[in-house]
Amino acid sequence: MSRPITRATALVTAFTAALVLAFAAPASAATFLTHAQATSQLSAAGISWTSSGGCSDRNVSTCTSFDQVRQTTIDGIKTLRSASGCGITVTGGTETGHSGGTYSHWNGYKLDTRQSTCLDSYISNNFTYVGYISGWGYQYRSGAGNLYTDEGNHWDILYYNCGGC
Repeated sequence: MSRPITRATALVTAFTAALVLAFAAPASAATFLTHAQATSQLSAAGISWTSSGGCSDRNVSTCTSFDQVRQTTIDGIKTLRSASGCGITVTGGTETGHSGGTYSHWNGYKLDTRQSTCLDSYISNNFTYVGYISGWGYQYRSGAGNLYTDEGNHWDILYYNCGGC
């Protein structure tokens, strides 16, 4: 290729890249919900929630709070409800008192749910058994990559994404 054509091609490529960067949509940040927004969505999806302390204060460990839960987490539990057909009761959200870490309850990635014959059966029959995680419980991975851990008296669910919503 001649030198002028090579330069022209390089300029067109650079110009195209600049246009793409200038007009591309910004990377979307995570959407965090208030407690009221989350409970409204849960209720509309037929998902109930309960609090052992009868409260929703995020800073009290006996409360069940959804303040600062991720939209993808709420979408994930709604997807589980729809796909399984099971009744679901959420027993833990973003309140203090859970284990820490990046993918934690506090950071809006996890929910706890009450166990039921329907939900237990759906998870164990439709997701891949990962194994027993010492100190945690029996773990299953959905096709979307989300983790469901049977902690003995409840399911601890980690939503990396909404699970196909």
